[in-house]
Amino acid sequence: MADRQLQLQAFGRLLDIMDDLREKCPWDRKQTLQTLRHLTIEETYELGDAILYNDLNEVKKELGDLLLHIVFYAKIGSETDSFDIADVCNEICDKLIHRHPHIYSDTVVKDEEEVKQNWEKLKLKEGKKSVLEGVPRSLPALVKASRIQDKAKGVGFDWEEPSQVWDKVQEELAELQDEVQSGDKDRMESEFGDVLFSMINYARFLDINPEDALERTNKKFIKRFQYLESKAGALGKPLSEMTLAEMDVFWNEAKKL
Repeated sequence: MADRQLQLQAFGRLLDIMDDLREKCPWDRKQTLQTLRHLTIEETYELGDAILYNDLNEVKKELGDLLLHIVFYAKIGSETDSFDIADVCNEICDKLIHRHPHIYSDTVVKDEEEVKQNWEKLKLKEGKKSVLEGVPRSLPALVKASRIQDKAKGVGFDWEEPSQVWDKVQEELAELQDEVQSGDKDRMESEFGDVLFSMINYARFLDINPEDALERTNKKFIKRFQYLESKAGALGKPLSEMTLAEMDVFWNEAKKL
């Protein structure tokens, strides 16, 4: 691993390259904060994939791509004297120092949970009107639900025991079933959302990341379904012409692999 001086040299090299690209490359010159946004989101998901598969070499590469985007945004900001990379770094440094009084001041905390609670309280003191302001509106709904629940927990709004949350899941399932019987599509959708929200809450109490859990199931389904497709292909028979009973034979084989 490089020492701090070499790390700073590497970062300076990236800044120099960014200056060159912004000046000399037609594509890089054309970019704005808005045109880069969707690319940054894509890079973030690619990093998430690399982490999920524990591919550390890919994690390194995707971190580089994200770092490039951060430097790119800062370069664009500097061109209108709005902010530069030093402002970005100093802003996050100041925030971290302010929100870690147990490290940089005389506040005493007993555990991780108290650190989280202090973090949310400090954010409110900084002028935020709601602890939920920090949850991006454009987050995917599953991730957003997890973050909302984490934020609420940070100020003490939470269940006390996992059994209480499981009871809530059962209650929401019963309410969903009632609406299914009534046939009211709008109310069915509302109750289905309540079921999902309560399940995400239960996952939190089990210390399970619901996004990771669902993606694990997605990967499992894809692997089994592709096995089914390969077996059907070996028979020269399209899946659409197979019965469910025939498909089940290969599906059960895939489950045993």
